[in-house]
Amino acid sequence: MARINLLPWREALRKKRQRDFGGATLLAVVLTAAACGAVYFYVDGMIGFQIKRNKFLEQEIAEVDRKIKEIKNLEKTKARLIARMNVIQELQESRPLVVHLLDEVVNTIPEGAYLTKLVQKSSQLTLEGQAQSNARVSAFMRNIHGAEWLNKPMLQVISNKDKTGTGLSHFTLNASQVSAAQVAKDGKNPGKGGKR
Repeated sequence: MARINLLPWREALRKKRQRDFGGATLLAVVLTAAACGAVYFYVDGMIGFQIKRNKFLEQEIAEVDRKIKEIKNLEKTKARLIARMNVIQELQESRPLVVHLLDEVVNTIPEGAYLTKLVQKSSQLTLEGQAQSNARVSAFMRNIHGAEWLNKPMLQVISNKDKTGTGLSHFTLNASQVSAAQVAKDGKNPGKGGKR
């Protein structure tokens, strides 16, 4: 029987298989590294894109915050201007009230009575004066009650203690000044004179 040596062929086949395995392993490592690199760059690109979007949003938020501050400042300025306008309007409305008040006081005080002091705090008046009799004070109060720009007369003090011997009664009474809006609401005609 002839002897055939198969060892070199098996050895060559083993080496070829090892080379093929090494090549396949190397190819797998290269493909895995390429896939990892592709995933890394893809994720890194997504992160970079999201960072850009976040920066854009932060810039827009900062711009909106700046506009909100401007709006708040404008609202404060608007509120101050409205308050000033209201004060000016109230002053404009109350300007003729002084004239009406003095006119009413002159028209309501009866003959035989006169005022020595008139104090106004807001719409409340304190009238002090002297009269020839208590009836004159009562007439004064009735006139105030029927007046257009004055109402709610209330006698505080009346006394006949006159050191000069003139016999005049000293009186103090309170009344309220009627606003123009109230006169218009009550249907009275401002400037035409009230009921006497």
